[in-house]
Amino acid sequence: MTRQEKSQVIEELTVQLADNANIYLADISGLNAGNTSDLRRACFKAGVKLAVVKNTLLEKAMEASDREFGELSTVLKGNTSVMYSETGNAPAKVIKNFRKKSEKPLLKGAFIEEAVYIGDDQLDMLVDIKSKEELIGEIVGLLQSPAKNVISALKSGGGTIAGIIKTLSEKEG
Repeated sequence: MTRQEKSQVIEELTVQLADNANIYLADISGLNAGNTSDLRRACFKAGVKLAVVKNTLLEKAMEASDREFGELSTVLKGNTSVMYSETGNAPAKVIKNFRKKSEKPLLKGAFIEEAVYIGDDQLDMLVDIKSKEELIGEIVGLLQSPAKNVISALKSGGGTIAGIIKTLSEKEG
C-alpha cells in the first residue's frame, strides 16, 4: 500500500469515526469464509456496517479525530474489525447472537455516545443499553399514564362535577 493510499484510508476512517456515534471493535480472526459471510449478513440485517481495518491506520484516524477515544486505542492488536451502528446496542446483539454458534467475534472495545468500554466482559452490559427510540417510548408511556387516569376518571364520573370529584377522591384513597 502506498503512502498516498494509506493517507486516503486514514482520511476515510476519520470521516467514519466522526459520522458514527456507536463504534465497536471486534476480533473476527479464525472465522472461515462461510461464517464471515454469515456475520456480514447478520450485521447487514441489524443495520450494522462491518469493516476489517489495519490497526495502525485506525489508530492514526482516532488521533486525527475530534473525539476522545480514551483507552480504546490500547485494544488495537491482532485482527480488528470495526462495526458502526446508529443504535448503541445493535452490534452487541449481533455479536452475542452470533456467538451462540461460534466462539468469535470477540468484543475488544466500544465507543458509544462518548463513553468507552474495554473488553469482552462488557458485552452483556452493552446488549442491555437502550436505544434512543426505546427511551423516548418509555418516557412517552410514563407521560401518558397520568393523562389516562384523568380521562378514565372523567368518563366514569358521569360527566358531572360532583361525579368527577367523587371518582378522583376515591382513586386517591
